Parts: sequence; C-alpha cells; structure tokens
Amino acid sequence: MSKKISSIKPLNKDNYLTVIKNACGSKMWANAYCLVNGKKKDVLRDGDVSCAFFVSSILKLFDAIERLHFTVQGTEKDLKESGWKRTPISNKMPKGSVLVWEKQSSSNKKNTEEHYHVGFYLGEEKAISTWAYNNFPVIHHYLNCGKTRKIIRAYWNPKIKN
Repeated sequence: MSKKISSIKPLNKDNYLTVIKNACGSKMWANAYCLVNGKKKDVLRDGDVSCAFFVSSILKLFDAIERLHFTVQGTEKDLKESGWKRTPISNKMPKGSVLVWEKQSSSNKKNTEEHYHVGFYLGEEKAISTWAYNNFPVIHHYLNCGKTRKIIRAYWNPKIKN
C-alpha cells in the first residue's frame, strides 16, 4: 500500500537557487532571434551579450519579474517595478541576489560596445553569470567577472523565501 501524501508545498527559494546553479554550462540562453529591420537576427550574438536573457528567464520562471529581457537596463527596470530592493554589496548578500557589474566592452573583438553585466549571487563569494568566452553560465568569484569588473548594484526580493 502506498503512503498518502496529504500536502505538498514547493520550497520556492530552494527551487530558485537550484535552477540557478543547474544552469551552469547550459547554452540555452546563447541565442534569441528577432526580426530587426525586417531581417532575422540573433540579438544575443551567439551568447556574446546573453546575461540579461539568462537572468530574466530564471526570474520570469519564478514569477519574480514581468517579462523576459535582452538588456541589463530592461532587466533592472523590471526588477524595481516588481518589488526588488537594493541590498548592500558584500559576501553577506542573500543567496539568489541579482548582481549588476559596471560597463565594459564586449569580449567579442568585432564589437567594442560597452555593456553592463548581470548575474546571480550564490553565496560563499560565488556568482553565476554568462561568459561570452564560453557562451554559457559559469560559476566564478563574485568580485571577478571574467575581467576585473566592479559590482555597482545588487538587488534582493524578500518575497523569495521558503
């Protein structure tokens, strides 16, 4: 005889953190196709600028923002409108905080545009973000984002709890 389960309550924060960590190595955020001036174009340039799509996809999956984004600025605006608050930048930030790094030029040698960068804080001085070198999310030290890049803002939503 099977044991009857009387209630199941998802542990949202645990699931949120697990999905973020399990994204490591996935190329699912490297490409997004749009019509640009009537022509099909990969607006993420094969992962060169895919960080906002990665972060906003996970946030949208957990209903923590309104929609998907291809830019850090759009993601940040949605965070603010969805109740995310600035949190002090330190190794004591809540796990799952959204980090925004300063502008730097893209790693793509064909393109010298400067871009902000966004990812998640995992705790224990680790972060995860997409790196154009690999075109997929990788775990790295939260203060070392591929190049020396300063974190300029961090956000946390107190609604993300178990």
